[in-house]
Amino acid sequence: MPDITIYTDGAAQGNPGRGGYGVVLLSGPHRKELAAGFRLTTNNRMELMAVCVALEALKFDGSNVTIYSDSKYVVEAVNQRWVFGWERKGFSGKKNPDLWMRFLRVYRRHNVRFVWVKGHASTVENNRCDELAVAAANSATLNEDTGYTAD
Repeated sequence: MPDITIYTDGAAQGNPGRGGYGVVLLSGPHRKELAAGFRLTTNNRMELMAVCVALEALKFDGSNVTIYSDSKYVVEAVNQRWVFGWERKGFSGKKNPDLWMRFLRVYRRHNVRFVWVKGHASTVENNRCDELAVAAANSATLNEDTGYTAD
């Protein structure tokens, strides 16, 4: 099974506001792009949702995955292992528990490594994800982010 490289990004116009995510999945000669827009959400929700959707799109459990994201919110929560402490405490007082639980379910099915990249810089695929996320947020057809709650 070839290694899988994933780039993700989220965007929000207003925070909260219209939002979207963009994903680029790369594996050997294969490339897949995913995106969706939402009527009312936040930037952090879109960053995390992009990672969830990307991992859920993988066909085989046990894949070796490297995720490149410009979201310190997501990357540091995993790399610093904070999310596992939040989980032990039932995500008490944490935002986006629905997405963090969704993330952990799919994260545990694979061997995942996170790499933070600077946003709006020279990382071609991260820039592509940004384009996808912004276009999704601006699309005429927007989904409802059913897990969003104004805190």
